[in-house]
Amino acid sequence: MKWKRSERLVDMTQHLLDSPHELIPLTFFSERYQSAKSSISEDLTIIKETFEKKGTGKLMTVTGAAGGVKYIPQMSDADIQNVMRTLIGELSHSDRLLPGGYLFMADLLGNPRLMNQIGKVFASAFAEKDIDVIMTVATKGIPIANAIARHLNIPVVIVRRDSKVTEGSTVSINYVSGSTRRIQTMVLSKRSMLSGQNVLLTDDFMKAGGTMLGMKSLVEEFDCKLAGIAVLVEAEHHEDILVDEYLSLAKLCEVNEKSRTIKISEGNYFAEGGK
Repeated sequence: MKWKRSERLVDMTQHLLDSPHELIPLTFFSERYQSAKSSISEDLTIIKETFEKKGTGKLMTVTGAAGGVKYIPQMSDADIQNVMRTLIGELSHSDRLLPGGYLFMADLLGNPRLMNQIGKVFASAFAEKDIDVIMTVATKGIPIANAIARHLNIPVVIVRRDSKVTEGSTVSINYVSGSTRRIQTMVLSKRSMLSGQNVLLTDDFMKAGGTMLGMKSLVEEFDCKLAGIAVLVEAEHHEDILVDEYLSLAKLCEVNEKSRTIKISEGNYFAEGGK
């Protein structure tokens, strides 16, 4: 089958988008389309220029015998700000207020389009870092972790509050909850990570950072390294926070249950060098 250039461009673009951060040899495309490498290089140049023009990401060329091309997902500052505004607008609705000053967020975490955008926002921030795995706590952090992992093309490990027989032998730690100051337990299967891996922590909400500190301790128990922290929403801090050098997209500044008002502002994504 002889592929037309237009057909090759469509198929190559889709393959690259489906394989972020994966080095793809030129011979793969050459054999796939039965085309000369020179033609493939011309096609990739068109895709590269289009990606950069539209803010889709960048296409890196690796030279040498083991070389090829690698697609790195990225978003422009304007697109990231649009995602943050959408998130803030959704979180500001008064009907999200729950007893105790909590916010209902399950519908946002279950929105695949929004989660995909949020995943790409965080993936843009950590694109240049060497990250091997993403860690989160069951259950609300899972959609965010999976969304980021999709764009970084790395696995997700899930920390649980209690051990499951299906996970085999586990490592458990006790940690102090930052908000309630209670002793709680975290459990992770020993097969989840390898020694020396670089780990990105993520969660849907962070108040004082106790959960993040607990996950950080688990990372150390596995002899791994903390590569970064990504938080969807952080609370306004009226006390010392237990972790630092994290990125957030939104900040919960004030909740008034009597007047049923919620004040949300931008998180520290740009302030902390997310872009």
